[in-house]
Amino acid sequence: MNISKKQSRAKRKIRIRKKISGTQARPRLVVFRSNKHIYAQLIDDEKAHTIASSSSMELEGDNRLTIETAKNVGKTIAEKARGQNVETVVFDRNGYYYHGRVKALADGAREMGLKF
Repeated sequence: MNISKKQSRAKRKIRIRKKISGTQARPRLVVFRSNKHIYAQLIDDEKAHTIASSSSMELEGDNRLTIETAKNVGKTIAEKARGQNVETVVFDRNGYYYHGRVKALADGAREMGLKF
């Protein structure tokens, strides 16, 4: 039986979400990666509320999906988090492997002072 990429990611996503959840003090930093853009959200799971969000669409200039763009999105979400008095987060890679653009986003957020 062959399992598709989508099904494999869905299984990984469920396995991750069983273990982590965000709170007001330590929200969940979720990454979503599409073919054209990358998105990040800070979510408080207790209230089911998005605290802050950022994406490659809101960046100025050339926003082709590259590692550099993902890093800038990470920096932007970290700045917005500091504006909401959030210093530590729980990182949710959303079933994606932790390399490439997902890792670059996390590194950018860490550079701006987010702890996870």
